[in-house]
Amino acid sequence: MKGAAKRGAAGAGVDPLRPADHIDAPDPGDDGSGGRGAGGPGGDGIAQPKLGVVGWLRFGWRQLTSMRTAILLLLLLAIAAVPGSLVPQRSSDPNGVTQYFTENPDLAPVLDKLQMFDVYTSAWFSAVYLLLFVSLIGCIIPRTKHHFEALRARPPRTPARLSRLAGYTERPLPEGVDAETAVAEASKLLKQSGYRVEPYALKARGGAPEPSVSAERGYLRETGNLVFHTAMLGVLVAVGVGGGFGFAGQRVIVEGQAFVNTLSAFDSFNPGRFFDANALTPYKLSLGELDAVYETQNQDALGQPIDFTARVTVTDASGASEQGTVKVNEPLRTHGTDVYLLGNGYAPHVVVRDPEGEVVFDDAVPFLPQDANLTSIGVVKVTDGLDEQLGMVGFFYPTQTTLDTGAFASTYPDLVFPVLTLNVYEGDLGIDGGTPTSVYTLDPSGMQQLTGGETGVDSIELMPGQVTELPGGRGTVEFVDDSEGAAPAVPVDASTEGTAADERDYSHSVKRFASFDIHHDPTQGWVLVFAILILAGLLLSLFVPRRRMWVKVATRRDGSRVLEFAGLARGEDPTLEQAVSALADKLAGPAPSAGAAPADAESPGDSAKPTT
Repeated sequence: MKGAAKRGAAGAGVDPLRPADHIDAPDPGDDGSGGRGAGGPGGDGIAQPKLGVVGWLRFGWRQLTSMRTAILLLLLLAIAAVPGSLVPQRSSDPNGVTQYFTENPDLAPVLDKLQMFDVYTSAWFSAVYLLLFVSLIGCIIPRTKHHFEALRARPPRTPARLSRLAGYTERPLPEGVDAETAVAEASKLLKQSGYRVEPYALKARGGAPEPSVSAERGYLRETGNLVFHTAMLGVLVAVGVGGGFGFAGQRVIVEGQAFVNTLSAFDSFNPGRFFDANALTPYKLSLGELDAVYETQNQDALGQPIDFTARVTVTDASGASEQGTVKVNEPLRTHGTDVYLLGNGYAPHVVVRDPEGEVVFDDAVPFLPQDANLTSIGVVKVTDGLDEQLGMVGFFYPTQTTLDTGAFASTYPDLVFPVLTLNVYEGDLGIDGGTPTSVYTLDPSGMQQLTGGETGVDSIELMPGQVTELPGGRGTVEFVDDSEGAAPAVPVDASTEGTAADERDYSHSVKRFASFDIHHDPTQGWVLVFAILILAGLLLSLFVPRRRMWVKVATRRDGSRVLEFAGLARGEDPTLEQAVSALADKLAGPAPSAGAAPADAESPGDSAKPTT
């Protein structure tokens, strides 16, 4: 019959080694003209089913909820967060965004359209975030259901041939111990090791049942895996909720000044989508002193910052106050907010008087650092009290030196030889129309320059404690020395009696400012809990082995009985064979020596041959 079938297949022009109905077999009714054939009109070919709308939706859902897709989306989310560290973000550094637009007028609008300055609230970042959220839910729910079913299920039946499994070993059944007692003792030992056990009885060659025990452990591995992914989902939820109900605000505070936790007191404020401004807890944060420590011993790192400490006082609505410190990466926790130290710099105290000597401006003005040696730029705006509004663009040098080009520079970030230079502009500051402007910038396009540049008048140069005339008799400007017991201001062309200017101690002559970020996140504690669960779940999934063990009493051809041991790992388990040997040694003693004759007449090769 087989030969006839082969000859028939050969006569039909079909490969005899393939079935006659394989997909590319010619249709018996095909005359070679192409009129009929497999899959053609009237043929018997295989037609692929059409998925349809529901089928494609089901296919897409399965792809989205696969663990491979979840891992890919997690990687994509990490990549999508990279631009947030490359360009300043409006939520944390609005002044940096303004500066970026000034320095990159062509590139900044393009990046703004791509939402690069609002990465973490952008449409594309939110899309990846939500897809990861859905993918994790779709992965976790069916896996959790399957895991609970596995926990309730019995360990699998004992295989008929344990010799095919890892760590297989056998021991003679101890004298005076029957099969049931040996299996019961094995069950006890396995239970003590944390296994779930189930006894089984297999039919032997002679018809008598062979008792055995099947054991399984390591369910914590999958439990840890599920805890890991569930906690990741929890982090996503907590971050989303915290972003919706929290806020982040920035405020620059000069030494000796204070900030009140109200909406109008922030320099910039970024509330969450669901944040209620009435939920702000009122308290006052006063900056007493900002201590800066710089490297002075290592000449290769001279002037490098070592530590910054802001010493603050927090006063609540009842008037009770407490002292605190804010350091880099060590925020102050108070009244449900975290106060972070973002940056610092100098705030020269400038006083402007009119020609009659009346004070028209008196304030410590924060100057923004431009380099590691704190060369800083600031703007002084005198809006009232003079015939015309004045704007002064200033450069502050903590340790001034003159370069070969004649330009000034700072060679050290601390106050050794501080110098303040000012270029004066007169005209409309652009604030009378009600349009908000930055206190750190000045638009001189519609103003008249009075000093510096092409005016022929030198820029104003002042050291702490000096005062000079404004051009054209418009009054005076003074650089106040804020150190305790400072001498009265002197004109720049007057010398201090008995002490040269470069021999004075200027270490406390100029106030510092600190830039604080006040952050409120109602889910911060939950994020910590989920982070701990992520770590715990990861450790369980990595270090808890998932394995199965079997112990069976087998009868050999000569009638002798032996104990067979074997195991099976679910994943990588380098200690499986050692665990099998340890169980065998504990239950039936050490293995016989290599020269001892086997208890069974059949060879190991015969026992390893597969059967059908």
